[in-house]
Amino acid sequence: MAGDGILRNANNASIGKVENDGTVRDSSNSKIGKIDSDGTIRNANNAAIGKVERDGTFRNANNSMIGKIESDGTVRNSSNSMIGKIDNDGTIRNANNSAIGRTGGIKKEWAAVFFFFDFK
Repeated sequence: MAGDGILRNANNASIGKVENDGTVRDSSNSKIGKIDSDGTIRNANNAAIGKVERDGTFRNANNSMIGKIESDGTVRNSSNSMIGKIDNDGTIRNANNSAIGRTGGIKKEWAAVFFFFDFK
């Protein structure tokens, strides 16, 4: 499982995938977006709808800061409240520290976009 880019829910069912080139697919393997190498987040129609900056800050299409991922995997919203965490082993946790999913082989930032920020 490690390195496959597959995103799984708490029951270990596949709910999506992020490919090596940043293409994001849903559980039906349909393309739902892409994360470019510069961090630009695009929807299925290739429109830029947000960005992940180098420091882990997430911005929406209006360039407003909507969250951040810290170096330890802690995910915070725009109010700096912890909304989740991505462990080094790929476990995705909610604010209550309950496992809500799992991933392997993709950047923590990419997993955070899928699990915590609605860019659709």
